[in-house]
Amino acid sequence: MPEHNLRATLRALHEGRVEFILVGGLAAVLQGAPVHTFDVDVVYSQETANITRILAVLVSLEAIFRIQPERRLQPTVTHLAGSGHLNLITSYGPLDLLATIGRDLRYQDLLPDSIDVDIGDGIRICVLTLDRLIRLKEDLAGEKDRVVLPILRRTLEEKNKSKDS
Repeated sequence: MPEHNLRATLRALHEGRVEFILVGGLAAVLQGAPVHTFDVDVVYSQETANITRILAVLVSLEAIFRIQPERRLQPTVTHLAGSGHLNLITSYGPLDLLATIGRDLRYQDLLPDSIDVDIGDGIRICVLTLDRLIRLKEDLAGEKDRVVLPILRRTLEEKNKSKDS
């Protein structure tokens, strides 16, 4: 079983010059939300050069699909060029690569709603804003989304209060 080191996963993507936006639970955590997460969720650019960079990083992370891990199936260019979600396990833990999120929103669609966040050691990554994350979860309204929404809303309220002070 791989060690869960979410920061190491982000570092590998950053060092591999992968263009991505962090979304999901970890994006909320980096913006102060007191939630737990066990994976890294990113929406990535599907430009050909970026897909090539992602594949190199995935090889270094020994990434395989989480479903039927015993088969050790690795993602390919075809997988990354598609419109689906790739649920992977890496040497640092779970990584979900999302071509789209919400109602077919791609990397370029989400860039205006992202911020640059320092995760330590001089590494800055692109993170979906808490406000946009909340709107996506409200729109999707899955069971997990409904549970975490009050926490995310409260965190955003507190952030906005501290900005106004």
